[in-house]
Amino acid sequence: MASFVQTESSMPKVNQIFDEIRWVIQIRQTLEEEFEDETEVPVSIFSVPKVLMSSAPDLYTPQQVAIGPYYHWRPEMYEMERYKLAAAKRYQKQLQRIKFQNLVDQLVKFESRVRACYHKYLDFNGETLAWMMAIDASFLLEFLQVYAIKEGKILSRVSSRMSHLVDYAGRKSAHNVILRDIVMLENQIPLFILRKMLEFQFASLDEADDMLLVMLMGFYKEVSPFKVMEALPTIQVSAWAHLLDFLYDTIVPKVKEQPEIVEEEGENEDNEGQAKSPRLLLSSIGTNYIKQLCDQIWNLLSKLSKGPIEIVKRHLLSNPVKVVLKLPLTILSKLPFFSVLAQPLESLISSQVKEEGKSENENSNPHKPPSVEEITIPSVSDLSNVGVRFAPTKGNLSTISFDAKTAMLYLPAISLDVNSEACMRNLVAYEASNASGPLVFTRYTELMNGIIDSDEDVKLLRERGVILNLLKSDEEVAKLWNGMSKSIRLTKVPFLDKAIEDVNKYYDGRWKVKLGKFMKQYVFSSWQFLAVMAGIVLLLLVTLHAFCSVYSCSRVFHIKAPSI
Repeated sequence: MASFVQTESSMPKVNQIFDEIRWVIQIRQTLEEEFEDETEVPVSIFSVPKVLMSSAPDLYTPQQVAIGPYYHWRPEMYEMERYKLAAAKRYQKQLQRIKFQNLVDQLVKFESRVRACYHKYLDFNGETLAWMMAIDASFLLEFLQVYAIKEGKILSRVSSRMSHLVDYAGRKSAHNVILRDIVMLENQIPLFILRKMLEFQFASLDEADDMLLVMLMGFYKEVSPFKVMEALPTIQVSAWAHLLDFLYDTIVPKVKEQPEIVEEEGENEDNEGQAKSPRLLLSSIGTNYIKQLCDQIWNLLSKLSKGPIEIVKRHLLSNPVKVVLKLPLTILSKLPFFSVLAQPLESLISSQVKEEGKSENENSNPHKPPSVEEITIPSVSDLSNVGVRFAPTKGNLSTISFDAKTAMLYLPAISLDVNSEACMRNLVAYEASNASGPLVFTRYTELMNGIIDSDEDVKLLRERGVILNLLKSDEEVAKLWNGMSKSIRLTKVPFLDKAIEDVNKYYDGRWKVKLGKFMKQYVFSSWQFLAVMAGIVLLLLVTLHAFCSVYSCSRVFHIKAPSI
């Protein structure tokens, strides 16, 4: 332990002066190496995007154990170094044939491959990096062997020193903290290092891969929120870059990004013009002239915003008046002369509505970027009120769908515990950094954020079996989903977008929803206009009453008095 304390004091600090000479040597060596080695290993261990890191830094930063170079020199991580060294000693005993130094010498040969996996520049020499990989991999393998024991593949029992950190039942807090730390994006080491370490321990690489696969499957069952999948995909261990990449590939289905279809408006207009008859063409030309005239008149009137003109404009453009005007316009459009005026009036009203909506959005917050985080979809409570039901599926995200005939929304069953938020947030960060196609998992979190607004929504999904809540309350689950509202970029996922579109179409087609929207848009939002109309009606009634009190209304309106 004394030697370890000395090495601690000699460890470089986080704010250490950059070693320019070492940087030049490494750059020269990198350029002299073969170009093929660099192209075969894509970058897979990234820094968390700042937009996501700023929302919840603790969920992206390891708290107890540092795996890999990004957090290795953090002082708060030094406590775990003795457990790492103890794991390395026990691993050395299992090797028997070779020394740990020989293993490190073998890993030095993979220096360029290890560096290629990391997005950041690693300011270490090759030997330091190899020792770091060997010690961290020894600790990680000893931690993961718990899941091999659960699966019936016994390697060796965990030592007494590690017993309070590694728990077979997974109930100890230290075990959960380590489990959360090793799924973080910035706390990863390449998976081929684990394969290489197991290869020294077993007779062949195939046996090492089989053992690593058993560990990974047990690890998936422990940490993945989607625990009830019917069949896990069978992929070779060599296809995964690290632990988080393994989780992502197992949970998220492969989806190809479909190109957007852009319609050529010019061609459509030409085709429509050619299809029109001369009579219709002449009438449309006449309508355009009248529309231009009405536009000019409206522009002049819109500039007048003083006195009675502003009051008249405000009441004429209110929602109830627009509804009333639509009825006579429908009838007048059938007449020969008024059919020419119908289209300009409708276009004027609709254009004014668009301008008002645009100005309101701009005036609300001119510096706010467009909100793309939350999907426009009703909450679980609103959907349940119109007859939509929810059913869990035993599969990955590709099982999400909506059946309009039975009004059933199918969602994969998800189990939420203390590590679920950190796991899902780092999956979103990894997808945003690595995926070139659609952000499938990000879109799923946006969907859940859209349908969950309160603890009542969580309760309904929990009662249907979609959510298994292992947290303290339904309110915590609602906060978990509502907190995951940050997205990196807009994306389209065909099967998810179709399910969302089908749900919205079913919801908007219910008479209860239509009536509610009509009342909200044309009645409750126009109370000022209704108050003015009520005042006018009351004034007319008072005037009529005063008139009838002075003059005989029956004589003026030729109304016969009823006979007694």
